[in-house]
Amino acid sequence: MNAIERGQATDEVRKVFDDIMRTRGVKDVNNFWKHLANEPRMLAHVWRSLKELMGPGHLDPLAKELVYLAVSITNSCEYCRASHSAAARAKGATEEMLAELYAVVGLANMTNRLAVAFQVPVDDQFRAEAMPTRRGSGPEAPGRRSGTRRTEPSRPSRKRTPRP
Repeated sequence: MNAIERGQATDEVRKVFDDIMRTRGVKDVNNFWKHLANEPRMLAHVWRSLKELMGPGHLDPLAKELVYLAVSITNSCEYCRASHSAAARAKGATEEMLAELYAVVGLANMTNRLAVAFQVPVDDQFRAEAMPTRRGSGPEAPGRRSGTRRTEPSRPSRKRTPRP
């Protein structure tokens, strides 16, 4: 895909580019947006979502960048890692913070894979506290007696075929 420069852009794309530049206080949009401009609907959707979720909220701006960076590392996205490392530094992340984040990301990926490999069931105390419940599906949902525990459906057994 080729990058779409502002001068080549349709009015629809130019409008999004202008909003990005105005919001971020920059003279040009970065390569990510120029490439997304090949699909104007996705460009507009991603920009709206990013503005909303990365803007003011319950997490501070640095925490959001560190989460974004952690996911970018896990997804092996060189572009996102570079972009969000720069953004995290601009929001106050130190080299020591980033090094610790990298170590935590590596450890989390390792332990996640081990839990998946060993098919470790979630402990009841973790399930109750950590897993969000859908409206009407918690322990006090209509039709559920107080004190009864919700159970997960059993997983189908996996048949292993011998290798030659």
